[in-house]
Amino acid sequence: MKTVTISNKFFSFFKERKGTSFLHENDKIIRQFVLTIFFIGIGIWFIKHEHSELREVKNVIANASGFWVFSGIILAVIYIVLQALMYFASFKAIQSHISFKQAVVLFLKRNFVSVFLPAGGISSLVFFTKPIEKEGVKPTQIHFASILYGFVGILSVIIVAIPALIYSFFEGIVGSGEWYAFGAIAGLSLLIFFIYSSILKKGKLYRLILKFFPSAEVFIYDLQNNKIDKKKFFQIVFYSILIEFVGIGHLYIAMVALGFSPSLSAAVMGYIVSVIFLIVSPFLRGLGAIEISMSFILIQFGFKNVDAIAVTFLYRFFEFWIPLLFGASLFLVNVNKLLLRIAPSFLLFALGLINIFSVLTPAISERLHVLENLIPISAIKASNIFVITAGIFLLVNSAFMLKGLRTAWWFAIFLSGVSVVGHLTKAIDYEEALVALIVVVSLLLTKKEYYIKSNSHLQSIGLKTVLVSIAAVLIYSVLGFYFLDKKHFDIDFHWLQSIRYALQNYFLIGSSDLVPLDSFARHFLLSINICGFLSLGFLIYALIRPYTIKNEVVEDDFVTANSLLNQYGTSALDYFKTYDDKIIFVSKSKRAFLAYRVIENFAVVLENPVAESDAGIKQCILEFDTYCYENGLRSIYYRVPEEDLKIYFLLRKKSLFIGQEGVVDLSTFTLEGGAKKSLRNAISKVKEKGYKTSVHAAPIKEGLLQKIKSVSDEWLTSTGKSEIIFSQGMFNWDELKQQTVITVENSEEKVVAFLNVIPDYAKGEGTYDLIRKTNDAPNGIMDFILVELFTYLKSKGCTSVNLGFAAMSGIEEAHTFPEKSMKFAYERIHFFSHYKGLRDFKEKFSPVWHNKYLIYTHDYDLLQVPIVLNKVIKP
Repeated sequence: MKTVTISNKFFSFFKERKGTSFLHENDKIIRQFVLTIFFIGIGIWFIKHEHSELREVKNVIANASGFWVFSGIILAVIYIVLQALMYFASFKAIQSHISFKQAVVLFLKRNFVSVFLPAGGISSLVFFTKPIEKEGVKPTQIHFASILYGFVGILSVIIVAIPALIYSFFEGIVGSGEWYAFGAIAGLSLLIFFIYSSILKKGKLYRLILKFFPSAEVFIYDLQNNKIDKKKFFQIVFYSILIEFVGIGHLYIAMVALGFSPSLSAAVMGYIVSVIFLIVSPFLRGLGAIEISMSFILIQFGFKNVDAIAVTFLYRFFEFWIPLLFGASLFLVNVNKLLLRIAPSFLLFALGLINIFSVLTPAISERLHVLENLIPISAIKASNIFVITAGIFLLVNSAFMLKGLRTAWWFAIFLSGVSVVGHLTKAIDYEEALVALIVVVSLLLTKKEYYIKSNSHLQSIGLKTVLVSIAAVLIYSVLGFYFLDKKHFDIDFHWLQSIRYALQNYFLIGSSDLVPLDSFARHFLLSINICGFLSLGFLIYALIRPYTIKNEVVEDDFVTANSLLNQYGTSALDYFKTYDDKIIFVSKSKRAFLAYRVIENFAVVLENPVAESDAGIKQCILEFDTYCYENGLRSIYYRVPEEDLKIYFLLRKKSLFIGQEGVVDLSTFTLEGGAKKSLRNAISKVKEKGYKTSVHAAPIKEGLLQKIKSVSDEWLTSTGKSEIIFSQGMFNWDELKQQTVITVENSEEKVVAFLNVIPDYAKGEGTYDLIRKTNDAPNGIMDFILVELFTYLKSKGCTSVNLGFAAMSGIEEAHTFPEKSMKFAYERIHFFSHYKGLRDFKEKFSPVWHNKYLIYTHDYDLLQVPIVLNKVIKP
């Protein structure tokens, strides 16, 4: 009964908090987190399972042949050169050009950041394009060359693997290692073929890709229409195949260097399987997964456990660590903002590995003897446990540091501090302690980069969950150990033993003196490990989950904002800045304000601040930036006019063109002339059918509101749309009651269309908000009602009318990759055709188009903007 009650409470909480929506909106980070924990869990199991063997690995590697190790290092340099040549040929293949030096830098930097990015090498293909763009290479060409590079990298693995497997089959030397490799290659080949076939035939996968990533059609279209030089393409394949041979050579050299009987077949199969794991690994560039898979394959070929691990570690030094160190050196030469975010993550990652290897390798006996005279043996053992545990968590935390989380920073400080003390108290390892101290210093120097807050409510739930689970599991495990029959572990447990073994297995430390004698005992220990792993994993997620501030409405701020609007308002969007979906930020001087909504960790500001002058706008932005920093928010400004970009550029912010706003000049607008023939005909046909317009001044009667509510509901249902807000309004009974409404009625006085006139703070300008019609309204009804709006506004002294925003339209010459994608999507992708239809509708009235921009601070933010904007418009 207790279990049912806890479950009900748990699900009730998620229902109250819209748990389904939470899981849906955050499924990506949850998936990455689960996969990360899975691979780290495999690493923990590997370390525990091979603990004794790993202690011997250091001695094996220490006896490696200097000549062959040097040969492996030279081959690693050749590996870097071949990777650069592959990039060089990829650009040549699409009729573009970069220098060999640029190719080397591009590979090393992307290879370095891929360690810290989810999906690793694939994600890194979008980074470090600016230096190449400055040389005249278009962003689209850079991305196409990168995709070509990545695709051939996978293709070459298959090209090398298939002949090797066929040879093994014919020679009769097929073992379990070959079968594992064959299965992996067959699966990868089928996956690539399925993806290729689906895209070619525009099948289910193709449609699924476009559903979630509509801009992907840009790549497909341009790849079909931009010629790829076949000769250069085969050159890319040639270089990529050489890279595979280098990888096999590195594994073979590692065997020779360590004095083992080398096996070419084992080198080929071990390398192939490790590359498969590298491709599918979502995190840390295959760390842990590759070591385990390659060691496993080598063991299948007859290598002893220790020998297989030693060969794998030396291979990874050649293929992973040498290129990584070269990449790190490039960032050290050019310190920039990106380095401030990446360097601490890299140092944490390195410290985590140092902690683990330091515990697993033998201590220096002289230092250990000195330490044993100072502190108890139990304290030394505890220090080892703390250091290795900190090392494991440092590996995970290094990735979350990239998100700029303040909690991750505090975790890093704590874990690094534990490492400093732990290394000194486990074996006086002052070298490792010095590295940990350097990490602490780097964290303190970059503290300002980590200001995103975590969700305190979820943290509280995580802590409570862990405390409850600890209590439950301890009761379960302590009682279990105490009452277990002696035959299961050959130990007659007393209470203190039961508590100790329970804690050790819950925190995944394990007990070397606890040996299960049957399956029941093994399953009992496994159940404790699983409970500990899941609860600690949830705790980590809860602690790093970003914090979102609540939308607190302050009535005095709205009063101030409305007063400032009446004095300094200059925009058609100003009306929506005091809409009830906004939070108001008032400057310290009380002479400026801006309106925003909080989505995730973004404060989305509607257009500009309202202020008396540009200086007031700038000051308000500076104050809001400080507020965002203090509250762990990143600011973006939506629909900023082109003439105001200079203010944001002075504040070192960046801009992205997002569309145009149409304004009709009423003093020159006319229905005369050949260009307006279709418009005249549409209006004439509506009049011939007996339809007429009526202008209803505020306050609007309840009966009319009922009629236009019916029109609005029918329009929403028939179009499949839902109400949206932020830069426009929704059907609000109380708001509409106080506004002028224009309706179109038939001869029976049935309302078939309406629009509402809203305040426009631009001088001499009028505008509208909602414009909706019934299903049976005649064609041309929208043209008819807008012309009536023009007549009404002109009678009120307006000289222009704002027709609103046409998203994604107006890009004549796309310069950046986002603009290129936007232009293509607008013009060619069916999913975005309604944007083009909206532009064409407004174009009939011959408006003057004004460019609008999105303002942001970091390029990393731009990756999340589409999701954020999609959420900000929802009521």
